[in-house]
Amino acid sequence: MLEQLKQQLYQLHMELPKNQLVRWTGGNVSARDPDGGLIVIKPSGVMYEELRPEDHVVVSLDGSIVEGDLKPSSDTASHLFIYRHRPDVNGIVHTHSPYATAFAALGRPIPVYLTAMADEFGGPIPCAGFALIGTDAIGQQVVDHIGESPAVLLKNHGVFTIGSTPRAAVKAAVMTEDVARTVWLALQLGQPDEIPPEDVTRLHHRYTHEYGQ
Repeated sequence: MLEQLKQQLYQLHMELPKNQLVRWTGGNVSARDPDGGLIVIKPSGVMYEELRPEDHVVVSLDGSIVEGDLKPSSDTASHLFIYRHRPDVNGIVHTHSPYATAFAALGRPIPVYLTAMADEFGGPIPCAGFALIGTDAIGQQVVDHIGESPAVLLKNHGVFTIGSTPRAAVKAAVMTEDVARTVWLALQLGQPDEIPPEDVTRLHHRYTHEYGQ
């Protein structure tokens, strides 16, 4: 089932270690098939270098396994909660990327200190509360706190990003770590100024409506 989506998800999973967003077996990407509504997600505890497209697990929105010989990610319930409450989302990424997770460890959002943040996120990256893994509690935190941002930090945990496509969600995860690293470096030198909200709005509009081909 959904062989093309599995292949795409496999390629996107390879972007996580390539961009140093994950270690060992941590992190995951999921995708919703916009036609049938089924979800494809990484199997639990599988090394990235051992992952194959056919290893991905297909589940329904209620968590029933539709296809797959392996157990789905331990974050599946949270992914499904997000999909059920955000019909605009077709891709979700979870990482413990180090710089962004450092802010999450402190329960600190990342203010808009950089034009790149204004472009990509259109505002600060918020930080949600603490929740335990294994239920949909993390998904509830994501839905309650992410707002209009494509990314949210989870206190003491890591990062969740969303997108209209799985590729957009992976891009948001890469950019979250990139800006978190730059902001952390800036904070070692001093206290940067936040970009005024009206300028953030202008920058985000230009990036989303005029930038690119």
